[in-house]
Amino acid sequence: MRIHCKVVVIAVCFGVFLLLYFLGGNAADDPLLKEVVEEEEEDGKSSPSPRELGRDVAAKFARKSSYGVGVRAEETLGGRKEGKAISRGASVNAKSKPRSNVARPVTKRTQAEEVMHLAVVACGNRLDETLTMVKSALMFSLKKIKFHIFAEDPLAPQFEDRLNQWPRSVSAKFHYSIYPITFSVGNADEWKKLFKPCAAQRLFLPVILKDVDSLLYVDTDVLFLRPMDDIWSLLKSFNSTQLAAMAPEHEVPKIGWYSRFARHPFYGVTGVNSGVMLMNLTRIRSTLFKNSMIPGGLSWEDLLHPLYQKYKNHITWGDQDLLNIIFHYNPECLFIFPCQWNYRPDHCMYGSNCKGAEKEGVSILHGNRGVYHDDKQPAFKVVYDAIRDFPFEDNMFQSLFYPIQTKFLDTVNTLCGRIPQVFLKQIEKTMKKVFEEKVIRHVRPH
Repeated sequence: MRIHCKVVVIAVCFGVFLLLYFLGGNAADDPLLKEVVEEEEEDGKSSPSPRELGRDVAAKFARKSSYGVGVRAEETLGGRKEGKAISRGASVNAKSKPRSNVARPVTKRTQAEEVMHLAVVACGNRLDETLTMVKSALMFSLKKIKFHIFAEDPLAPQFEDRLNQWPRSVSAKFHYSIYPITFSVGNADEWKKLFKPCAAQRLFLPVILKDVDSLLYVDTDVLFLRPMDDIWSLLKSFNSTQLAAMAPEHEVPKIGWYSRFARHPFYGVTGVNSGVMLMNLTRIRSTLFKNSMIPGGLSWEDLLHPLYQKYKNHITWGDQDLLNIIFHYNPECLFIFPCQWNYRPDHCMYGSNCKGAEKEGVSILHGNRGVYHDDKQPAFKVVYDAIRDFPFEDNMFQSLFYPIQTKFLDTVNTLCGRIPQVFLKQIEKTMKKVFEEKVIRHVRPH
């Protein structure tokens, strides 16, 4: 009897020991299994099979046993060809760096950086003028810019060569694509000869740049005197029907060209100038535009050629006249920004008539009538020459603002030079802002 009791006690003790052993082992493994299952659930995957779960546990355990740090694969940015366009990124000249063997901690992916889009059309002898415009945009702007440059075949390699020579600190701020001159409808030779060479190309930007949502178009003879970011932000001021923004052609109807001489419909009282045009391309592509030809409205692409055929014998300023006709019939689609965003000789050669520029200074200088290259309006030429000759990475106050200020003394007896504060106010304000961003903010203690 005693022997039987001893056997029973030994069996019970052994069973308790086995029970404690298995419970202890499972408790040690449970957190790892639970961690793997939770990760699978977060990734939205279906429940794994026992065999897959086993492999995941093994992999998880292997990672925990090493450095305890996850390693993220490096991402490379590759250039994407856009049709026949030449496309280059900011790091076109940068050499690839060897990968480090040191493990990196996993970081959360940040939101994609906003990029501004700027388009320009260059033909003939407009290479230097276009590059000076691009330079002015880069000197002051804060966000990165994607330039869409439409150029004749002989100019394309020259643009590429010159842009790639700029310092790396500058090239890091932009990307660019170079496109051939193309017209999707009608006779290409007719479009190319409309007004100035290739000027009509701007009409086809919504059709060609199908992947671009919004865009700022400028003529080659435009200079930014403040960040492009500021005019880009006007896109947020559009109401639900507005899809483009331009400045009036003139401020005074009595001396405006359209109000006196136009033989076709035009926008408002004085018409609009298309040298600086902000566009929501997505809205333009999806809108049916009212017109005098078809009651139901036409899409942008279908409207251009019949509109040209109807008015080609009545228009003087080519593509700008066609835009005026379009927005005459669709005024609700246009946002009007003040004259300081498209300041031309007309605003000062007949007396100062741009009150916004007198108050705030010129934001964008538009040197039409060829005033950058002759002596008719030396105030415009002073600003152009200073930006063209400014060495990248030099001190802006010393190498840009002071030369402009000094040379303006020689223009005070001219029609536009007698109001130098109009030209200098925004430049000075912008340079102070750039100085504060680059210097004071980094020097000030946290």
